[in-house]
Amino acid sequence: MPRHIAIVEDEPAIRDNYAEMLIRQGYQVSAYGSKQEAEVIFNEQLPDLVLLDIGLNDDIEGGFDLCRQLRQKSDLLPIIFLTARDNDFDTISGLRLGADDYLTKDISLPHLSARISALFRRLEAIHQQPHEEKLVITGKLTLNLERLEAQWLNQTIDLSLTEFWMVHSLVRHPGHVKSREQLMSDASTVVDDSTITSHIKRIRHKFMLIEQQFNCIETVYGAGYRWRCH
Repeated sequence: MPRHIAIVEDEPAIRDNYAEMLIRQGYQVSAYGSKQEAEVIFNEQLPDLVLLDIGLNDDIEGGFDLCRQLRQKSDLLPIIFLTARDNDFDTISGLRLGADDYLTKDISLPHLSARISALFRRLEAIHQQPHEEKLVITGKLTLNLERLEAQWLNQTIDLSLTEFWMVHSLVRHPGHVKSREQLMSDASTVVDDSTITSHIKRIRHKFMLIEQQFNCIETVYGAGYRWRCH
């Protein structure tokens, strides 16, 4: 059964171009020109991945609203913003809403395809884990690699797919510094330093919603991050 990708893009030529490329690669593709059109379908069934523009017709932040709705439906659905808006504010806003990636429309089609494949590889990687490695427990943290679920103090943390694998990368070797490049590799994503920083801030915030004094993710300036619980 081919993976199902949904494209939400209000420009017909751009939408058709992306759809044609993805269909050639064997994906099942559904394309929507408005937030309202996509909402109706997503309320019935979610695709396997969503490509999402921010401005949708007259709704300049329609994509942000749709991302928020999708995250409420699924913590693990891969969501990629694909937009002409390339400022830091929009990038950070998109990631804070739970998107897994934020790309601008000047990205090449092969590069876009590679980013999509990387997200799907993360979903598939879990099935290749040995049985005994499917539960990672360290201190107050439990990671269930089969369900892609995280718990802190026995309370579930709603991590996106990218966030989950970043946490997993850090806790595999507590105390060891993980560079931004290593975090990107372990999370199967390619983003700039500011995007990694935004992901880490969002992860910390989610832990702090459960324990306000959470301080297990340390910034090692000039080197990266490490997991060290005091």
